[in-house]
Amino acid sequence: MSEDGANLEQMLDLATPWCLMVAATLRIPGHITAGHHDIADLAAAVGCDRDALHAVLGHLVAKGVFTEDAPGRFSCNRPAERLAQIGFLDLDGFGGRMAHTWGTLLEYVRTGRPAYQQIFGRPFWEDLAANPKIAAEFDALMGPAGHGVPDFDIELADGWDAIRTIADVGGGTGAMLASLLRRHPRVRGILVDLPATVARAGEMLADTGLADRVTLHGQSFFDPLPAGADLYLLKGVLNDWPDEETVAILRRCAEAAASAASTASAASPGRVVVLGGVAPDDAPRSLGIDMLVAGGKTSTITQFTELARWAGLEIRAATTQAPGRFVVECHRAPDEDPTPAAAADPQPRHTPQPRQTPQPRQTPQPRQSSKDRA
Repeated sequence: MSEDGANLEQMLDLATPWCLMVAATLRIPGHITAGHHDIADLAAAVGCDRDALHAVLGHLVAKGVFTEDAPGRFSCNRPAERLAQIGFLDLDGFGGRMAHTWGTLLEYVRTGRPAYQQIFGRPFWEDLAANPKIAAEFDALMGPAGHGVPDFDIELADGWDAIRTIADVGGGTGAMLASLLRRHPRVRGILVDLPATVARAGEMLADTGLADRVTLHGQSFFDPLPAGADLYLLKGVLNDWPDEETVAILRRCAEAAASAASTASAASPGRVVVLGGVAPDDAPRSLGIDMLVAGGKTSTITQFTELARWAGLEIRAATTQAPGRFVVECHRAPDEDPTPAAAADPQPRHTPQPRQTPQPRQTPQPRQSSKDRA
């Protein structure tokens, strides 16, 4: 370890995470628990090369995962048992998509564009659309199984008294919407996400007892959104998309919010609230998998103010709320938009694919299909 406390050798260890994921993919803890302790028996049970599997398990034993009670005879210890309980490590599933995507980091840094297609043959959202099993795992990762159950409120500049309907755009399977509806019993919800995703929301909403207060809309958020809600929420969505697509999503929200603004008091126009994909100007920069898979980004509030203006929105409030989430509240800007036509209607670099979230749910909605991410 160096004098400043950074253990570069440990940080550069690539073997251990891959060995852990291989063991998880092969369900090694479960097979050992079922009685396959001997390496020959274990290799036969999982359909693997004996010597190669022995090498993987030997590496993990040296790292404290599994025990080798006698040469070639393995048992589970507590870390191995925990390995069996961690989700989304299966290299044959969505976890494998994410693991292999990190190999494109150099190309992303050089170009600023995702290289996911180079590995999997399609851009990220097209890949999910073509692989329903992978898409379902993505929805699960963006939801309570991957990010926990959201359990917090959103503070609005004018409070919730005038809010009767909230549209959770890219809301995944509805965990965030359910959290808000529990806190505001007079409010009804609209859940917007792709058809397959909202179809999976029914069971979760039924379990919460909120199904009769939620209308499901299976659609892309690049299409016109259900009109008339008092609040349009984008949680964990914009961090999944580059600037042009971010403007397109915001514009759809602004269009839908306009009908609410036309019937609301001047003090309570239709609102668009954003969580995820925007940060204070002085916030530290960080790297997220959503950047590599789909070209997403987190804008500073200064950058986002300009994107919102292009979409016909203006910032009403931008605050850090408990527990540490940066929330941006927008209202529809006056009709006399001074933005030049070329900037007001930016052309995307590619046709947006009808897959949603951060849930950065449309994550992983990534995305927070938005998202159910806590």
